[in-house]
Amino acid sequence: MADIAALAGVSTATVSRALNGSPLIRLDTRQRILELAQAHQYTVHAGAKNLRRGDNRTLGVVIPYLPDRRQQVTDPFFLAMLGNLADVLTDQHYDLLLSRVDADHLDQCAALFDSGRVAGMVVIGQWGHHEQLNALAQRQVPLVVWGAQLPDQAYCSVGSDNQSGGFLATEHLLAGGRKRVAFMGDHHTTEVHLRYQGYLDAHRRRGLMPDPSLYIPSPFTPLEAQQAMHNFCDQGQPLDALVAASDLIAISAMGVLNARGITVPQQVAVVGYDDIDAALHSFPPLSSVRQPLQMAAQTLLECLQALLKGEQPASRQLPTTLVPRQSST
Repeated sequence: MADIAALAGVSTATVSRALNGSPLIRLDTRQRILELAQAHQYTVHAGAKNLRRGDNRTLGVVIPYLPDRRQQVTDPFFLAMLGNLADVLTDQHYDLLLSRVDADHLDQCAALFDSGRVAGMVVIGQWGHHEQLNALAQRQVPLVVWGAQLPDQAYCSVGSDNQSGGFLATEHLLAGGRKRVAFMGDHHTTEVHLRYQGYLDAHRRRGLMPDPSLYIPSPFTPLEAQQAMHNFCDQGQPLDALVAASDLIAISAMGVLNARGITVPQQVAVVGYDDIDAALHSFPPLSSVRQPLQMAAQTLLECLQALLKGEQPASRQLPTTLVPRQSST
């Protein structure tokens, strides 16, 4: 801007006003400044302009990662959530900044806000770092987290009813006459732990106690899920049904079962979690617990907008529903 001002023989304030179409600047002066700016490929930086005016319309979406277990942004659940958030933000004239930070160092999220790059942010998942998120909230970093409600929570979270979802999936299989229902996922993570509790609740409701050997530890990544299913099958443990902590885990497990000559659902019925688009197109089509992601995106934005107004929105839990398909019927 200073270079354009020097070439035009005016002040930087005059250049700023001319580029913003101010009627205070004479038409011929404004035209000369615009021509110089165009010739030198100068454009107004919208982000800097918004920061200066205190009117930042950019919101961050942070998807953390674990360095030793990289769950890619291309994970179907992340893409579905990101797509719904992008639609909601666009509808309300916000820009979206996508960022990844190390899940073990979630304090790095603060830099996005402190630098003025975003007015606030949505963090997808708690990643076992509840206290770090509490610390960010206590620092007055405006963030809303997609995740479960936890004790002594200082931040606002929006999440689905994971325990109910685990119960619905398991009860569906037990009601269909299945006797040895396995659970596949990592119950050390917050949301999967609640899904596993729902799995246990459904057994208890029927006076049953699942065999501990039917718990199959597995991360969300497909290759590791396939290996976990292979390892389980190698042990020779009988099962006739499977509740998976995600659709991607379920589809990976079905691939292993089919490769080993175990038919789905005739020999093993399978229910996933999330109801991503791929669930409808897997073979066979996958029964799944649906998380209402469109509602989730709208609710996350509403809570973040309330925070930006200085309010303290309450955490919210959204309903889950079972969508039965051929993999379990």
